[in-house]
Amino acid sequence: MDADTVISIGRQALYVTSLLAAPMLLSVLAVGLLVGMFQAATQINEMTLSFIPKLLVLVLVLVLSGSWMLNLITDFMKRIFNDIPGLIG
Repeated sequence: MDADTVISIGRQALYVTSLLAAPMLLSVLAVGLLVGMFQAATQINEMTLSFIPKLLVLVLVLVLSGSWMLNLITDFMKRIFNDIPGLIG
């Protein structure tokens, strides 16, 4: 196993990680922005007002895209485990 192989596996792992995190982070970011604009417009500074909608959207995103995320990480790990004999030899 040389340095190029390790870098390639690391690059693939970072790509899969970004694919897994993107739906959750982008949805929570959008909800946080909307709630922040609502709080600024109404001058309501309640911490739970920003936390609860983000949590609910995060749960909704996990429910809707959880199977896709699980398939993505499972396929990646199967590919890595199947490549182990070739990487060692």
